[in-house]
Amino acid sequence: MLSLRLTRGAHPLVLLRRLLVVAAAAGVGFLLLCTLGYAVAHPKATGESLVRLVWCAVPLAAVVQFALAVARTDPATRPRDGLDAIGLGPVRLSLLAAASTALSCSVGSGVALLVYLELRGDLGGTPLSGSASRLLDGNAPLPWAATLTLLGLLPVLAAGTCALVLRPRSGGERRARAAAKHTDEGPQDTADAPAAPVTPAPPRAPKPSYTGLPWGITIITVGLAMEAYVARGPAPAPDALLALPGSDGASPGVIGGWLLASLGLVLAGPGLTHWCGVLLAAGRPGAVRLLAGRILQDAATRIGRPLGVLCAVASASLAAAELYGAAWEADGSRPFGPLTGLGAGLVMSCVTATAITAALDSRQSRAGTTSALNRLGIPHSLLRGAAVLRTGVLLAVLTPLTWAIAELAALPMTR
Repeated sequence: MLSLRLTRGAHPLVLLRRLLVVAAAAGVGFLLLCTLGYAVAHPKATGESLVRLVWCAVPLAAVVQFALAVARTDPATRPRDGLDAIGLGPVRLSLLAAASTALSCSVGSGVALLVYLELRGDLGGTPLSGSASRLLDGNAPLPWAATLTLLGLLPVLAAGTCALVLRPRSGGERRARAAAKHTDEGPQDTADAPAAPVTPAPPRAPKPSYTGLPWGITIITVGLAMEAYVARGPAPAPDALLALPGSDGASPGVIGGWLLASLGLVLAGPGLTHWCGVLLAAGRPGAVRLLAGRILQDAATRIGRPLGVLCAVASASLAAAELYGAAWEADGSRPFGPLTGLGAGLVMSCVTATAITAALDSRQSRAGTTSALNRLGIPHSLLRGAAVLRTGVLLAVLTPLTWAIAELAALPMTR
């Protein structure tokens, strides 16, 4: 009930983010239902049905990441002074964020079920009833137990991820705040004060944002090297190939190398963002360059990982475009169906929205600094120039890197 009241009184931008989560959840639910419908209509094609279900994990993970980003930036679930007195401490707020996320994803899953049944022709009453009955295997009835299980997968995963990630890390930070408050207020009763008060343990310092860069570069190199090595080796047996659009098949080693290269991009995102900021602030920078560089270094952890995921998905999209072009030149076939396009569009939209949400959250975290700069008389043009410069440097560094990895990853699969 509290989650619903907070939703009603939220800012329009917050409501828009939650509606986007609902839409993304509806897209994933629709893909899962399509996979279930194919498996029911083709009981002998167990392998192909399993492959379809495995590929649904990609948009599922993208939606969970987006839902987590929205829950993390929701102002209604951020710890604030005075909420502990009414029982809304950090743990309760993390559970509230998980409940809100589960509610949004459940609404999206319900919308997906209604749309799917309507397009199959199971409901009737609208002009769209049964319009996609052949594509969605409308002749086979759905098992409701499996349907509800698949639709409940996303709300459970999203809520569990929010509760796990947003939970309080340790009691060190709370003890430090309590000690600072006690110091400011002074001892209330010196007679009851202990003779040797115990100094609370300081909070654990966060790891630098650039620590993942060497690991990311190493994993990218290993992945590309694995692809090249497997592609130059003897051809595997036909039954060992994994069917891919645009080719007769690819070995598991090639697919594994491509996945490793994508994982390396994700790990290297914060480090690349940090060193972009270092590059901007190097030498004798002016005010715009110095401000842009320091902001990038400070926000590297917050925006670097979503940018890494966005680069990985963009690299995969470019590689898929290469496979599509190879198939078109070979025999004029169109290997990507409408459901493949829906899944790809859903993943790209979710990771892009996650990166934008992280950037807005980073901007909100600098609100105090921006206000102080405005009081000092810093012109708005300087702040806008710093934002444009940050964006330009990130694009100049990440775009060619993403393109190069996509070309190298697609080369063994288009031979």
